This record gives sequence, structure tokens and C-alpha cells, in this order.
Amino acid sequence: MNVHKNARLTPRGREQIVRLFLNGQTPKAIAQGVGVCPRTVRKWVSRYQVEGIKGLSDRSSRPHRLRRPTAPELVCKVEQLRRQRLTGARVAKETGLSPATVSRILRRLRLSRLKDLVPPEPVRRYEREHPGELIHLDIKKLGKIDGIGHRVTGDRRGQSNRRSSAKGGIGWEFVHVCIDDASRIAFTKVMKDEKKESAVAFLKAAVAYYASLGVKVQRVMTDNGSCYKSFAFRKICKRLGFSHIYTKPYTPKTNGKAERFIQTCLREWAYARAYQHSDQRTAELSPWLHAYNWQRPHRGIGYKSPISRLLLPENNLLMLHT
Repeated sequence: MNVHKNARLTPRGREQIVRLFLNGQTPKAIAQGVGVCPRTVRKWVSRYQVEGIKGLSDRSSRPHRLRRPTAPELVCKVEQLRRQRLTGARVAKETGLSPATVSRILRRLRLSRLKDLVPPEPVRRYEREHPGELIHLDIKKLGKIDGIGHRVTGDRRGQSNRRSSAKGGIGWEFVHVCIDDASRIAFTKVMKDEKKESAVAFLKAAVAYYASLGVKVQRVMTDNGSCYKSFAFRKICKRLGFSHIYTKPYTPKTNGKAERFIQTCLREWAYARAYQHSDQRTAELSPWLHAYNWQRPHRGIGYKSPISRLLLPENNLLMLHT
């Protein structure tokens, strides 16, 4: 129960009762002044005399001993039935217990949720030894901007006109991202779509960027998107001389480094401030990415900047990024 700290007979009020008693006042006089019965006054005084100031704190209303605790055999049976994926209601019917009792037992056993019945898959972390051995590619879809929205200004006037234009909106733009598995050096670019032509153009730009840092790409990992499974993307991978591997379907954690970079990209760049236009947001991408690669500490590599794994100085010029 959330009681105000200055309310009557909270720990502070109980201390006042004890203080009045120690000053010589009778329980009856204290009870009349505080607005409680004398028995309540004597209760708090006795607790103070036995436990000290800690005795004036609130206690749980749960009894110290249950009158009719559930037998251990029934608890074991509840667990066995639950591990057979029976619902709480069916377990209660099979055991003769009330649904509330079954719910408390399952909560105590931590079997209330279905996912608790299956042991969690162990976390598999991997990291390539040398930069360029593997790069992760992914795409994030972002809505275009033509002004600060009502979530920032609080003014909804004009929102309907903006939504109705251009057949339901002003359109989308696609942020193609790439991150090196070993060094965490990232490269990203805003493209007009997520088709095979854009994916091929971005891959060429990413390979050229890593080559400018002295990193030779050997392998690329992507999801099962149509642009990555196209013949054009397969052809460019073969021409550039590195292999192309796919993630397991519906398993984004396989490409976790790219997924995590997208989260950071959205939080620290795309949604970091209120942009007036999409072009303004795109212009801020290059400075932010340079800071990410050269200055920003990365927890996954010991709070060092990604560029430190290439043994390059962290105060490099922005022109090296562009």
C-alpha cells in the first residue's frame, strides 16, 4: 500500500507515539491526541521496546504459517501436469485444487508462462579475428520528412493534407547499413529503394570504403531479402571475389551486429532531433557515422572506438570517411 510518509500512523507517526510515551504521557492520553485506540498505542510501544526503531516499520500481512499448506505430492503433480503443457484450469481440475492455488504454485515454480517450459537456447556469440573476414548488410525503411510533426509541436493542423498527398504519404527512403564483424566499423548510405540495383550500388560503395581503410572484404552476410537473392547481387559478389552467406530465416539474431547497429543509428541519428526535411537528416548521417567509427566507445570491443582495431588514430579527419 502506497501511504504518504506524513500520514497518521506511518513510521513517522509511530515514532511520535513512542516519543510521547517516553516523555511520560499515558497511552490513553496519547490515543486521544493521535486519534487511535489505546491498544494501538501499546502495540507500537511494545514493538519499539522489543525491536527498536525497526519495529515501527510496516510488516507483511501474510501469515507466518499457513493453516493448510499444499502437500508436496500435489505440488509435484502440478509441476508434472504443467510440463505437459496443460493450462492452469486443467491442472486445477486434475488435482482438485483451486485455480488460485495452482496459479500461486506455478508462479512460485516459475512455470506460469509457456516459454518457461522450454529451456532457453544458449547464447552463441561469435567474432571474426581479422577485419574484412565478414561484413553484415541490412536495410532499414524510414519515412520521409517534410516538416516537424505533431508529436513534437503538438499541432495536428495540416497532418491530414500531408498524409493525403502523394497517394497516402510523401514516401519512404531506405537506409542501407553495413558493419564489419571484427572491428565494428560501419558504413551506411541513404538509397531511394531496396531493390537489387540499390543493393548492388551500396555493396560497391561499402567495399570501396573499407578498401580506403586498408580492409579487404572476404565474405558478406545478409538476410533472405529479394534484393540480396537476386542474380545481380550474386553476380557482383562473384566479381568482387568474396562469398555470400544468408542468415537463418526468421532468426534476426544471426545478423545481430547489423540489427544492433540499426538501433543505435535510429536512436543517435534518425530520431535524435527534430529535422525540418529528409535532406537535413541525410546530411547529418555522414558526420554522425564518422563519430561512430572514430570517437564513439563500443561496449562489444572493450569500450574502444571501432577504428582502434585498425590501429588508426581516433582523431582522423572527416575526409577519410567521405
